[in-house]
Amino acid sequence: MSSVTIYHNPRCNSSRQTLALLEAHGFTPKVIEYLKTPPTVAELKKILTQLHCTPRELMRTKEAIYSTLQLDNPKLNEDTLLQAMHDHPILIQRPIVIMGRNACIARPPETLLEMINT
Repeated sequence: MSSVTIYHNPRCNSSRQTLALLEAHGFTPKVIEYLKTPPTVAELKKILTQLHCTPRELMRTKEAIYSTLQLDNPKLNEDTLLQAMHDHPILIQRPIVIMGRNACIARPPETLLEMINT
């Protein structure tokens, strides 16, 4: 069984459900409360690669800080967006589950089942 990591927000219902789903399938994931311990820019780049997505796809665009920082500006480069997510981790979609080289944003939590069953 490969190692499992969850970027978790205990105040988020989807995140709690995802953690429970992992545990129900016999996993004991490494839990990273990303609001307390934000991923570094390098870690975010690795997560993006595993998710096969762009920084904008990983961002929570409805957070007030997104508008405040004008992160919708198409001229902002990837490094700027990644730094914003590191500095303001509330911008990061959650929960993110990493299993070996694979990852998913488990929203809804059942999204995770495909990764568990492969």
